Amino acid sequence: MEAQMVDIEAQSKSVFKKVDRPVTLKFQEVVYKITIKKQGCLKNKIDSPIEKQILKGITGIVIPGEMLAMLGPSGCGKTTLLTALGGRLGGKLSGSITYNNKPFSSTINRSTGFVTQDDVLYPHLTVTETLVFTALLRLPNTLTTQQKTTLAEDIIEQLGLTRCKSSVIGGPRLRGVSGGERKRVSIGQEMLINPSLLFLDEPTSGLDSTTAQRIVSTLWELARGGRTVVMTIHQPSSRLFYMFHKVLLLSDGNPLFFGKGSEVMSYFDSIGFSPLVAMNPSDFLLDLGNGILPDDSNQEDQATIKQKLVSAYKSNLADNLKAETIASEEQVNDVLDRKNSERWTTTWFQQFTILLRRDLKERRHESFDKLRIGQVLIISFLCGLLWWKSDTSNIRDQSGLLFFYTAFWVLMPLFRAIFTFPQEREMLEKERSSGMYRLSSYFMSRAIGDLPMELVLPTCFCIITYWMAGFKPNAGSFLYALVAVLLTVLVAQGLGLALSSIVMDLKSTTVLGGVITMTFTLTGGYYVQHVPVFVSWIKYVSISFYTYKLLLGSQYEHGQTYRCGNQTCLVADFPAINNIGLDGQATSFVALIIMLVGYRVIAYIALMRIGVLKK
Repeated sequence: MEAQMVDIEAQSKSVFKKVDRPVTLKFQEVVYKITIKKQGCLKNKIDSPIEKQILKGITGIVIPGEMLAMLGPSGCGKTTLLTALGGRLGGKLSGSITYNNKPFSSTINRSTGFVTQDDVLYPHLTVTETLVFTALLRLPNTLTTQQKTTLAEDIIEQLGLTRCKSSVIGGPRLRGVSGGERKRVSIGQEMLINPSLLFLDEPTSGLDSTTAQRIVSTLWELARGGRTVVMTIHQPSSRLFYMFHKVLLLSDGNPLFFGKGSEVMSYFDSIGFSPLVAMNPSDFLLDLGNGILPDDSNQEDQATIKQKLVSAYKSNLADNLKAETIASEEQVNDVLDRKNSERWTTTWFQQFTILLRRDLKERRHESFDKLRIGQVLIISFLCGLLWWKSDTSNIRDQSGLLFFYTAFWVLMPLFRAIFTFPQEREMLEKERSSGMYRLSSYFMSRAIGDLPMELVLPTCFCIITYWMAGFKPNAGSFLYALVAVLLTVLVAQGLGLALSSIVMDLKSTTVLGGVITMTFTLTGGYYVQHVPVFVSWIKYVSISFYTYKLLLGSQYEHGQTYRCGNQTCLVADFPAINNIGLDGQATSFVALIIMLVGYRVIAYIALMRIGVLKK
């Protein structure tokens, strides 16, 4: 334990320190296939799905201290191969991918950093908050909270992020740090665990040449510390190209070259492909990957040129490369196997509390949105004025307001909740793939994090409208109505979570949510008293039906009367109330509680079932 603490403290002094868990990455004859289903009105029903091969037998080896760059035209399979090497690709993947001659495991995963092309970061968190929360989630409990925070601050300093450490990350509608700084934050998140393997997808995409140089120089320093660095890159400048230890050139899933970056030009010259003038090697390689020759006078078909390059690779490089990977069965440090094999570095409760804190910080701008608060307050006072001091003589109006309670507080939380999971899909995939937290801890923190404003606003609504509208002037009746409304909010939120996790598409989920809420409203018992038998069952799954029954029970009771013209009538006989009934209050509470739990269970199962998250 003491030695481990000393090691961590030494690591915090420099992210470029030599890694203590070097990993040799080998991949042999990697093949990946996908199945494409025919679509369109002219498809033949008897036609079977088409199987397409994305990766076509790719072999290579990267040892500690080396930086491999994968180049090739768009759609050639670079990202697919990178994802496969990072242990994040399922499906029809064949061939051998080993790490220190062993298959991918949770132990390897904890020593692997993966930086996606798009920087998936929370826009409203600052640079410091982003890295500190990542440190708290990913670093083991052998470190204290203070030590984790200190390590995050050291990463900020050593990656040159001190100037912007208090700035928010930003997004499409929020000004934040620059593109280069965002990329360094993403790299910093992975460097927190001092990874032995570091995968990066297009780390220089969208950056100017100076910023790109700075990023690649940082990666070169990381590799020099004994890490194995693998990246995809589209069109690097010549000075970036010569920093790569090894280069892999792909074209339509086929390897055209694998070897030292310094030897790539001489190799293609030896097989009869050389540029007519001095040019950036990466530009020349991309031309070859597209089947374009530097000699414009040659009118060969692009497919023919590609086939020649593939054949040359198989004749000149494939056998030697295969022999090199087989001969590299050297003894490797087995420290990875001696590491604690526990899947999670933190406890469930730690994950829950950290995620809850992060969620509250990130979403406080939504929770305290002035427009939303103003919307609820304006509608509250408008309702209070429209139903000002109504009494049982205006029972139609009172029952109408109670049903408005129902409709409004089913609609509002449901449509907020359906945005939850589709908006966070990329973040979930990224963090769960890194083994940062359990699905259950995330789910609970996400559901509870929205509760403060989800419950505060309906409480304010009830306080304003209840007393202005002249409902029963006693605390018991008010609390009964308030509990009914708050329970409805929680149930509607659960339904929204279930829909968002099942559909995972904002447009489709919004349409489906609208249809369901309208169905609940129409069958809630206020608009239609004589519902046909064959659709009357819908009310038993309707949130509106049970909520309306509870709200009626909070204000009226058996034997209570009201003035109807020149006579006295029973409240229970009023059509909008008689159809619902004043009995079955306990049943309604139980039904809503079952829905509250059931919808959340459905949401949780759906997240696991659809494969967006790993269990």
